[in-house]
Amino acid sequence: MPTASLLRCAVLAAGLALTGPALAHPHVWIVAKAEIVYDGGRVVGVRHDWTFDAAYTATLTLGLDTDGDGRLSPEELQGLADENARGVAEFGYFTKLKVAGKEQAFVAPREPRMEMAGNQARLSFLLPLKAPPAQGRGVVALEISDPTNFVSFGLAEGPDAVGLKDAPAGCAVTISRPKTTEAKTAEAGKSMTEAMFEALTAAANFGVQYANRALVACP
Repeated sequence: MPTASLLRCAVLAAGLALTGPALAHPHVWIVAKAEIVYDGGRVVGVRHDWTFDAAYTATLTLGLDTDGDGRLSPEELQGLADENARGVAEFGYFTKLKVAGKEQAFVAPREPRMEMAGNQARLSFLLPLKAPPAQGRGVVALEISDPTNFVSFGLAEGPDAVGLKDAPAGCAVTISRPKTTEAKTAEAGKSMTEAMFEALTAAANFGVQYANRALVACP
């Protein structure tokens, strides 16, 4: 059975059923985790970890158990992982990243891998920056969302939903989820600097009500 992009199929299927943007609704649900990767004090990429809903997983993995042992190994899922890592490019990787107020460009994802977590497919890949900038004292702002709302992203529960790898000492993450947006923003305001709020506003230019955001401030 040929592999197919989970995300591409979802968007195409949803598009056929819609008459306008106002009717958009999710066809795939993803619980997301992310890790902002640093090297030498610079942000160099974002490592995504996405867990797909069980119903959609069952549809897309049908027929991939090539050895018939009743389980799907990472090797059997590698073709699907490769296809999805390629496919996210046409949707802007569902990712926006700003460093010190400047939006960053990405290159093709690397290290795609997929495995089963119970009855759900879990996809991970590294999304490298095209030209990693020096952060200085600027805020890093990360958004994960689908502006069309065909794919529903929700950050995993807990403070480790967005982590930092090899970040400079003292860097801290503040997470904002789309659930009860106003309350989250008000709560975050108690600990954010004015610069953080400016970065948040600048980054929130699409899918505002569905965006998952993380802000990183370093001393």
